[in-house]
Amino acid sequence: MFPKNNSSAADRRRGRGYNTVTENMHEVSRMNGEKQRPLVNYHTHTWRCQHAGGTEEMYVRRALGQGFKVLGFADHTPWPYESGYVAGMRMRLDQLEDYLATVRALGEQYAGQIRIPVGLECEAFPHYFGWLSELKEKSLNYLILGNHYDLRDDADHDAFDEGGGFYFGRCTKPAHIRRYAQRTIEGMRTGLFDYVAHPDLYCHVYRQFDADCVAAARDLCQAAVALDIPLEYNLLGIQYHARPQERDALGYPCAGFWEVAAQYGCKAIIGFDAHQPEHLDRVDLFDGALEFLTGLGIEVLPWLPGLGPQ
Repeated sequence: MFPKNNSSAADRRRGRGYNTVTENMHEVSRMNGEKQRPLVNYHTHTWRCQHAGGTEEMYVRRALGQGFKVLGFADHTPWPYESGYVAGMRMRLDQLEDYLATVRALGEQYAGQIRIPVGLECEAFPHYFGWLSELKEKSLNYLILGNHYDLRDDADHDAFDEGGGFYFGRCTKPAHIRRYAQRTIEGMRTGLFDYVAHPDLYCHVYRQFDADCVAAARDLCQAAVALDIPLEYNLLGIQYHARPQERDALGYPCAGFWEVAAQYGCKAIIGFDAHQPEHLDRVDLFDGALEFLTGLGIEVLPWLPGLGPQ
């Protein structure tokens, strides 16, 4: 059973709502002067995930240097594995309290200069939804749904079966894509998550935006609109896709996906997905994303409700 759709994320979205792009840009223009853009990021990782670098304060200082008003940390969540599995791409459970304390302390240290909320990036693992719901209620400002794995990650990441474990960044068959959309929508329906990270992850190594890609995009976008959940335009994906070995694939962000999102009236949020402090320097990518999305007619949220600039 999934938790009911009554979490604080859903309440904030429906209770306060999102302003229009025009209203948001007007508000931000008063705060950021000539930049006239909302420069915020809720998708920042730490060294604990084992594939990011730099201290938390290095990210904060970098963000301040670029004029960010909000820098949210959402490292890859630990899971209370019953199997004793030790993941190689997320923090350990015994590091969670230090992570929370470190980010909170920075929030206090830099209060008045930048807002620093704390969250986690999580998969749709039904077995742990109860644990995650309690953790969010007690300790977190927000949750991001970054659905990298099918049901679990303490299994073979290449095996595609009902037992789970498959890595959705390696979708090469229509069945992979259908499963990704199904599992991600199941996660969205829990009401736990404030937005969906890289919803077009399934395009990462896929070769063509075919009918199956379109169908998955439609299902995901229809659910996002029905549940009022923003979709993230992921800037790190742009940098990944610049690597020669991945240029023959669709990659993400995938233009075809976002064209479907525009047709359905989805709301977007731009995420740096920063794994190094210097990733926050790529404001040019932010500007390009904002121009692309608004050009499609997509509403780009300047910040999450209740988690905007101080």
